[in-house]
Amino acid sequence: MPNSFVVSQQTTIAREIVLNGVGVHSGAQVTMVLHPAEADVGHRFMVTKRGRIVAEIPAHVDHVKNLTLCTVIGDDSGNTVGTVEHLLAALRGLGVDNCYIEIEGHEVPIMDGSSQVFVEAIDRVGLRQLSANRRFIKVLKPIRVEDGDCWGELVPHSGFHLDVQIDFDTAVIGSQRIAWEMSPGVFRNELCRARTFGFMSDVEKLWKAGLALGASLDNSVAIGDGRILNPEGLRYPKEFVRHKMLDAVGDLALAGYPILAAYRSMRGGHRLNAHALKALFADEDAWTLVDAPRVREPAYARASAPLSPVAMVAAAAGK
Repeated sequence: MPNSFVVSQQTTIAREIVLNGVGVHSGAQVTMVLHPAEADVGHRFMVTKRGRIVAEIPAHVDHVKNLTLCTVIGDDSGNTVGTVEHLLAALRGLGVDNCYIEIEGHEVPIMDGSSQVFVEAIDRVGLRQLSANRRFIKVLKPIRVEDGDCWGELVPHSGFHLDVQIDFDTAVIGSQRIAWEMSPGVFRNELCRARTFGFMSDVEKLWKAGLALGASLDNSVAIGDGRILNPEGLRYPKEFVRHKMLDAVGDLALAGYPILAAYRSMRGGHRLNAHALKALFADEDAWTLVDAPRVREPAYARASAPLSPVAMVAAAAGK
């Protein structure tokens, strides 16, 4: 039998996706269109006004402008796009390397507070392989950032592993921890439906300040009076920490490429995730850019499903 090889190629979405929703902070209606993109574009936001493109903002940590309530990226002219993390999590989680994101407004629609709507939309249109090989950020040595009792650490690893722990002083959440070797299947089945959450006491303060105007029980898990206020309850066991991991997938997508590393965070959030990336890129000896290798396709893979891109890299590394 001749040798059979798999090349881990870059991907884009197979066709255009139109999404409409509300901005969780602005309360404004938002139209967003995802377009197929050529190789090496990455994830690029095209901010439009009256049908005209006024800014192109690459989804990269160098363009982060604010991390207070969500992840906001922007350019030097003051154009910004906020709440990018759930969309970027879906793109990176499903292995979409390149996508133009056309948006009329300054905030990605919150949809149901998770990545589920984005995942379902991408699954409906499918992916298209491109001719260029996928590239990875390979972490070469441990990088750790701390902020009080919160910390995050990237360490060398042959795939993309996440280990996330949260600790809240309320019995509704308490201490929760999960760890996964990330793949499209894991993201789709274990993370994508986990919703953002908040305490009613905090939300009411934000409302008075003119923020979180689009927040509701339709797009958030609300906690008040020591209980979950959503009539339907939770979607997963440990939904709170699953959402924090979803956020980490989206925030780490701001590396610009998929990452070969294990990421561990304790009491983290958008700020910590971004600072971990910034610390990584600040140390030129801590990372390198590598092409996905050509690897022999195992017999079991030919008989069933193809290896995921991360699994291909792990196989080539002999892990």
